[in-house]
Amino acid sequence: MGAGHSHSHSTEGLEHVGVNWTARNVLIGFLAVLGVLTVAGLIWLWPSGQDLSSKVNKIYDAQNLTHESATITDIKDGCDTQQVGQAKCLTATVTINTGEDAGKSVEIALLGPQAQSGLKPGDVMEVNRINAGDEPVWSYSSANRLPVLGVLAALFVVVVLAVARWKGLFALLGLGFAGAVLVGFMLPALITGKPGIAVALVGGTAIMFVVLYVAHGVSIRTSTALAGTLLGLAITVGLGALSAEFARLSGFADENEYDLAQLLPGMNFRELLMVGIIVGGLGVLNDVTITQSSAVWELRAAAPKMSRGKLFAAGMRIGRDHIASTIYTIVFAYAGGSMAVLLLLYFTDRPATALLNAEMFAGEIVRTLGSAIGLVLSVPITTGIAALTVASPEPEPRGRHAMGVDVE
Repeated sequence: MGAGHSHSHSTEGLEHVGVNWTARNVLIGFLAVLGVLTVAGLIWLWPSGQDLSSKVNKIYDAQNLTHESATITDIKDGCDTQQVGQAKCLTATVTINTGEDAGKSVEIALLGPQAQSGLKPGDVMEVNRINAGDEPVWSYSSANRLPVLGVLAALFVVVVLAVARWKGLFALLGLGFAGAVLVGFMLPALITGKPGIAVALVGGTAIMFVVLYVAHGVSIRTSTALAGTLLGLAITVGLGALSAEFARLSGFADENEYDLAQLLPGMNFRELLMVGIIVGGLGVLNDVTITQSSAVWELRAAAPKMSRGKLFAAGMRIGRDHIASTIYTIVFAYAGGSMAVLLLLYFTDRPATALLNAEMFAGEIVRTLGSAIGLVLSVPITTGIAALTVASPEPEPRGRHAMGVDVE
């Protein structure tokens, strides 16, 4: 089979690695069909503003409630007027910064979690003002965390740009696009009652098309990673749907789902579970597939005479190491975000298997294992596509050519 050259804009030194033109054309055709289907899906599923506004009934504060900014001037132990039991309680003296009571000094009780958040004099926080008779009633609302979040976000951008430079900039642009698709298309489509799995597949595919090409450049190598990502995503969706069906999951894991059900009575929470599986798996799949595709390209550049079988085997050796580390990432990320729930396991007399059977745990297990299985299978899929797509091995020199002697 013939071979040509694929010019990569994202990996230096791989411009000379040729591609198999038959495999290249099949790959491009496959992605072109998926691209057309994705655009058609966006048009079909795009929520109208009228449908969205008819579904969204915002919850407004009571007319006698306002939120004001206040600065803490003093904090003392204990609360004078509340029976707080064993919960820790502090009394904060604050100066109101906004509203009709600006400049006024009031006392506010900090109870339980509020007392353990580390508030200190000089901190700015938000307080609730409730009109109740002659004097308003004041209570804690939240600490002002926006400055810290802003600093962390700015530091993140600076570090990414300093270390990854143009690659980092393109990655941030891709991240912005992904956020826009999630907020501008996927969430509104779910609110308006569009099919959840279709929304997640179309939105996830659109995100991957843009994110991969923006971050890694338009090349056959990137296209290989994209194909592996989308096939891995399809496997994840299939496994998740089957698991949700056979495990009899409803999608109601905690109070957030019950609150949302009151606002959106027609929401299919089983499909919402599937959306979470799909969106949660996108980033990890992207990481694994681009690594595998790049590894095969690097191997072909270093060993142009290596057979496709050996190329695949060498790529899989790299992939197995990546699988091990990524599985740890998935599991520990869940454990790190669920420490309070895991601690509750020590305070029940029910067996661990009974707790794992509860939907709160079973749903997360399905979500985690479904993503992990799709991730693992995406490694041989991407490696195989890449091994077929790069150029055929160069023939070994024969006879006197092997010694650099011309044959008459």
